[in-house]
Amino acid sequence: MLGQLLWIALILGGMYLLFIRPQMKRQKEHQALMESLGVGDPVVTIGGIFGSIRTLDAERVGIEVAPNVIIEVSRQAIARKLEIEEA
Repeated sequence: MLGQLLWIALILGGMYLLFIRPQMKRQKEHQALMESLGVGDPVVTIGGIFGSIRTLDAERVGIEVAPNVIIEVSRQAIARKLEIEEA
């Protein structure tokens, strides 16, 4: 009986380490990204659209994808912030 409980505990511990913990880490990283966004930051959306942030709201982000062309996307649609390349 004790052996069975040990196996169940090992399986649950393994599932935590393999599934739950990495997902929590990704959520924290994404939340940190959302908090660090600022006007002028170059970003990529989850749809693969590249642009620079022009407006920020609690729910929406205005991204300039071409000169004088601004699209609005959900703030959660920002996949990552690009590094500014120096010439």
